[in-house]
Order: sequence, then C-alpha cells, then structure tokens
Amino acid sequence: MLAVKTPEEVYEIIKTEFAQITDRTGRVAYTEAAGRVLAEDIRAAEYVPAFNRSTVDGFAVCAKDTFGCSDSIPAILQNAQEIFMGQAAGFILKEGSCAPIPTGGELPEGADAVQMIEYTEDYGDGTTGILKPVAPGHNVILKGDDVSPGRLVLRAGRKLTPQDIGALAAMGIAEVPVVRRLKVGILSTGDELVSPEESPGPGQIRDVNSSLTAALMEQFGAVSVSFGILPDQEELLSRKVQEAAQECDLVLISGGSSVGVRDAACRVIERHGEILFHGIAMKPGKPTIFGKIGGRPVIGLPGHPVAAFFITHIFVRRILAQLGGYELRDIPVRACLAESVEANHGRAQYNGVFLEDRDGRIIAHPIRGKSGLITTLAGSDGYFCIPRDCEGLPADAEISVTLYSAG
Repeated sequence: MLAVKTPEEVYEIIKTEFAQITDRTGRVAYTEAAGRVLAEDIRAAEYVPAFNRSTVDGFAVCAKDTFGCSDSIPAILQNAQEIFMGQAAGFILKEGSCAPIPTGGELPEGADAVQMIEYTEDYGDGTTGILKPVAPGHNVILKGDDVSPGRLVLRAGRKLTPQDIGALAAMGIAEVPVVRRLKVGILSTGDELVSPEESPGPGQIRDVNSSLTAALMEQFGAVSVSFGILPDQEELLSRKVQEAAQECDLVLISGGSSVGVRDAACRVIERHGEILFHGIAMKPGKPTIFGKIGGRPVIGLPGHPVAAFFITHIFVRRILAQLGGYELRDIPVRACLAESVEANHGRAQYNGVFLEDRDGRIIAHPIRGKSGLITTLAGSDGYFCIPRDCEGLPADAEISVTLYSAG
C-alpha cells in the first residue's frame, strides 16, 4: 500500500526539498537566447528609438500650423527639403513649412507631428496643402518612447521569448547573461522494452517514455541525456542511476515504480540517497516516486506513457523551474465541457482535452482512454483537473484548461 501525497503536498515538497542551483550562469548570443532563463536584470543603456521618428509616410509639420485647416480651407505650407531613410534630417523646420518624410524617418528639429500623405495635396508650386489638422506628437514616436537609459526591461529569472529577443536586439544587447540549461538523465526499465526503431517480438513493446520525456525536456528548455533501455536487473539499474545522478541535475527513471517484486527503483534510490515519498493521490500517475541522490532529484515515473506524461508536465516541470530559479507562467484557458466526466473519488483526476472554438465559445472535448494509450493524447491541446473530493463534472461545466504549450 502506497503512502500517497496529494498534488498540493507534492508542490510544497518541491519547494522545500529542491534548492535552486547556483553558480551556473554564462553568456550567449542574443540569437541563441530564446527559451533560456535570464540570469541578470536587463536595463536599457540608451534611448530607443534614439531620435524622433515618423510612424507614417507623409509630411513633417509644426502642429500649430495645421490648426483649423480642412478640405475646404487647407493649411498651405512651403515645402522644405525631403527627409530620407537612414539619414539625419540635418535641418530645422521653420514655421509655415513642411517636409516629406517616410515611415521611420527622422523628424527635423522644429517639427512635432506628421500628417499622413492621404490628407495632403501637392500644388506643384513648391507648396503642399494640409487637409486635416494634427496635434503635437501625432504619428510620431519620440526619442526614448520605447526605453530610456536605466529602465528595467527584463527581470532575472524570466524565460526569454521571441518578443524579448526583439527587445534585446533593439537595445543593442548582443550577448545575454543566461542560466545554463539543466541536464536531465533519462532511463527506461523493463524486460519488455525495445527501441522505437525495432519491431517488437512476442510480449515486447516499444519504449515510448524515453522519447516522450526527452521531447518534454526540450520543450521545457532542458538538455536530456539518455542512459538507455535497461532490463529488470537491479544491479545494472543501480549503477546507471548512480552514474546519471553524478552527471545530471535531475534523473527520470521510467518504469519500476509500481509495488512489485521486480520493481527496483525504490530500492535503488534508497541505496544511494533517500525516498521522499512513493505515491501521489492522482489519476493517472499514482505510483510515482520522489527521491534524492546527492541532493539531486530522482523521479520514478510510471511506466504507462500517459501517466508519465502528466507527471512530467505537472511536477517535473515545476522541479526544473525550482532548480532553474524561474517562475512558471501558466495562463489557463476557460472552457466548457462538451460532455460529462466521471471521476475516481479520493484522487485528483487529470483529463486531456481537445479544444474547439464554437462561435466564440471555447468547448473542451475530454479524451477517453487508459493511461497506457499514448495515442489518445496525440493532437490534444491541454488538460484539466477534477479535484479529489469531486465525483465528476456535468456537461457544460466551466473548467480551467492548462495548455501543453506552456513551458
């Protein structure tokens, strides 16, 4: 009988038992920084943009010269020299004048607005008519509107997104201080397992969990190291787990977590470290093991692929965040259940879903299947949880869906 923990208790154990890894920062080119965890705060060292610039094709003007103008009474302004992209304006715009300017062009000194070319008329005599008034700052981005020197732009601990990389490029930050990628050792156990490239013989199955967890580690920004498919030989497993714990920041053992004579993961972890608990009050994934070897997390995943997937996504992802010193950014999607779902009383139940946008309403179609059937999750979008004190949810119940794409 397993002495199980609730998911909430597991979250607290992760916080208290696994400390952030220190002294592991480095610098990478900004082009390689997406998905990496920022090691230091990023503050702007310069103005972005570095000059007042137009956001439209049109004419740079002194706004007050356009006040009161209209289609019938245009403001007639003298044409000044043209402004070109990538060049300084190089002159002062006098009152009563306007200057042709492209999108992104630098405003000349004296100009404080730009009118779109659609609201102008070229009279062919060196003058332009402005047909619609503009206020100061209209169609203009001012120097430092984006960032100014000293402004905090990105905080340490943030997992960098493509839009963050754009901001770094705009500020001229070519090298970024990042936390090194965590290294995760992956082992699969079982006499019945063969590699995905092989054709299974009688009683054999392909090893799904190694590929599945390695792909999840890649999604979560970690580096996976395969320690192979191991037969049910306790001494071999012991050597490999010890090797993985010495080389990696986190170890995942797939299989060998159930209560049985041949399930040796618990004994191996205890031999080299300690067991924190064995069993989580959830479905799927109850026989999960949490332990430590040399202070490093060692997790015994269930052999069933769907159970291994949920444990990795729900808990191992949190461990990686704890070790890496960053916060998870899950933004749940509110959806309505397409049909009723029964739950196993006494255990939190996690269900995968397919999401459908039906006339602006998000509908969640629950996946029906057993924990060993990984193809039931293929193509799905996320999952929801039915609390352990709830016996199910009716059709049309509102649920909170966690997307698998969350990293």
